[in-house]
Amino acid sequence: MSYTAPTRDLLFACTELADLEGIQQLPGYEETNSELLEAILEEAGKFGSEVLAPINQSGDIQGAQLVDGQAVTADGWKEAYRQFIESGWNGLPFDTEIGGQGLPWVVATAVNEIWHASNMAFALCPLLTQGAIEAVLAHGSEEQKQTYLAKLVSGEWTGTMNLTEPQAGSDLAAVRTRAKPNGDHYLLSGQKIFITYGDHDMTENIIHLVLARLPDAPEGVKGISLFIVPKYLQDEKGEWTIRNDVKTLKLEHKLGIHASPTAVLGYGDNDQAVGYLIGGENQGLMCMFTMMNVARHSVGVQGYALADRAYQQAVHYANDRAQGAAIDDPKGGRVNIIQHPDVQRLLWTQKCRNEALRALALVSSSCMDKSERHPDEDTRKAADDMVEILTPIVKGYSTELGLENVSLALQIHGGMGFMEETGAAQHYRDQRITPIYEGTTGIQALDLAGRKLMRDGGQLAKRVIGYIRQDAEALSGLDESMNRSLTDGLDQLSHVVDALAAQPAENVRHIAAVAEPYLRLWGIICCGWQMAKSAARAKTRIEEGSEDPFYAIKIRTAQFYFSSEMPQMHTMLDRIHSSGGLIANTDIEDFKIA
Repeated sequence: MSYTAPTRDLLFACTELADLEGIQQLPGYEETNSELLEAILEEAGKFGSEVLAPINQSGDIQGAQLVDGQAVTADGWKEAYRQFIESGWNGLPFDTEIGGQGLPWVVATAVNEIWHASNMAFALCPLLTQGAIEAVLAHGSEEQKQTYLAKLVSGEWTGTMNLTEPQAGSDLAAVRTRAKPNGDHYLLSGQKIFITYGDHDMTENIIHLVLARLPDAPEGVKGISLFIVPKYLQDEKGEWTIRNDVKTLKLEHKLGIHASPTAVLGYGDNDQAVGYLIGGENQGLMCMFTMMNVARHSVGVQGYALADRAYQQAVHYANDRAQGAAIDDPKGGRVNIIQHPDVQRLLWTQKCRNEALRALALVSSSCMDKSERHPDEDTRKAADDMVEILTPIVKGYSTELGLENVSLALQIHGGMGFMEETGAAQHYRDQRITPIYEGTTGIQALDLAGRKLMRDGGQLAKRVIGYIRQDAEALSGLDESMNRSLTDGLDQLSHVVDALAAQPAENVRHIAAVAEPYLRLWGIICCGWQMAKSAARAKTRIEEGSEDPFYAIKIRTAQFYFSSEMPQMHTMLDRIHSSGGLIANTDIEDFKIA
C-alpha cells in the first residue's frame, strides 16, 4: 500500500507541456522556476508517502464517527492535518498578503495530485477550503475578507460547500433552506445533506457557505443567495466561542471515502442559525459557481490521481505475482504476471491515460494562471476560453477514465483485488464518487454541449479548436501518424460543433442525448493533443543528446495512446450521429419491467 509521487512526470508535464516558463513571466510568479517546482514536488512527495499514505487504509477501516453530536476523525487525522497546515501546504496558490505561498495554480494542481493519490479522504478537506477561499476572495466584502481569509488560508479554519438538500439533489432550483433578515445578519433554517467535512475535530472553526432563499426571493435558481455560516460565532471579546445553531444530524454511511466525514447538517433548530450574506441578494448561484468550478477541476485531479495510485499498486503486484508459464514458452517455469501480454495491455492502458489526463489538467491550470495575470488582454481571453471548455472535460472525462483505470488495476490483482486486504478494492470504492459529486458526468456534458456550445452558436468551441491546432502545428518533430490522427480528430470535432450548433432550439433533447459522447470526444482528442506534444518534446530531448530512458518511454506511451485510445473517437462520432434521435424520442414505457 505504499505510494511514490510521480515527481519526474509531474515536472515534465509542467515544464514541457503546461508552459511553466511562460507562467514564470507572469506578474508575481517570477521565482516559479523548474528548480523550485522540483523541490516543492520532492517535499510534497515525502509528506504524501510518509504521512498521508500510511493512514489511508486504517482511516478507511475505522472511518469517521459521530460522538455526542460531534464528528470525530480517524486516528492520525488530526496529527496529519496539523503537520499539513504547519508546513504551509494549505495556502499554496494564494497571495502572500493573506498568508499564502503565492504560487501559481499549475504548481498547486501538481501538488494536489499527490495529496489525492496518497489519501483522497484526507485531501477532500483542503480541497473544499480552497474553493471557499476563492468564493470569499471573489465575492466577499472587505470586512468578510478580513474576518475569514487569513484563518482559511492558513488552514486554522476549514470551509464547506452547502448546496444539496434531500429533495433537491443537483436541482438547485428546488433549494428550500430559508434566510430571514435579522439586523446585520440573517437567520437560516433548513437541512443540507452530503456536506463533505461538514463537521470534524481537526480545527477550532468551520466556515459553511450555504445556499438559501430570502423571504421575497423569486422562484428557481434566480432566487438563491449565498451565506457565510460559521460553526462558532464571536463572543463579546472577539473570540470564536459561541456555538452557532448548526447541528450535525448524522454522518452518511458511504461506499467509499469512509474517513471523510460527510455530514447531514440542520440549520436553525432553535431559530438562531446566524449567517451573513456574501455577494448580492439572489446572486448565490453565481457566487457558488466560483467555488464549484475550483472544486470541479480538483475532482478531475482526483480522478487520475487515485488511478495513478492504483496503477502503481498494480505494477508492484504484477511484478511479484507468479502465475502461469510465458505464452511463448509453455513448457517453462512460472513467470510473474507482468510478462503476460494481457496484463501488459492493462498496464499500458492505465499508464497512457493517466499521463494524458495529468497533462490536460496541468495545461488547464496553466490557463487559469494566464487568464488571471497575463498582461495581454487577448492572451487572457484565449486562456479563459480554454478554461471554460477544459473544466467540464477535466472533471467529467478524468473521473470517468480514472474509474475505468482503477477497475483495470483491480483486474490485474485477479481474485485478490476483490479482497479488501490488498487495498485495490478501497481505491475502487473511493474513486466511484468522483464522476458523481460536484456535478455528475451528465451535468458536465450538458454544460459543455449546452451552455458552452449553444449560447454563441459554437464560437467558443471553435476558438478553442483553433488554439489546439495552432499549438500542434507549432510542434517540431511531431510524428506524422500522430499528426494525421490529431488533425483528423480536430476536423471531425469541428464538424460536430457545427452540426450541433445548427440544431434548432426545439431539438434541445437531441443535444442533451448526445452530450456525453460529445464530452468524451473532446476528452479523447484533447488527451491526444497532449500525448502528441509529449512525444514531440521527448523526441527533441533525445535529439539534443539525452540518453535518459524516460524520454523513450514517453514516446512509446504516446504511441500506445494513439494506437489504442485515439481510435475510440470514431465510436463517439458514431454515437453522436446515430443514437441521439433514439434517445431524444424515448417513451418511458420503453423501460417498463416486463
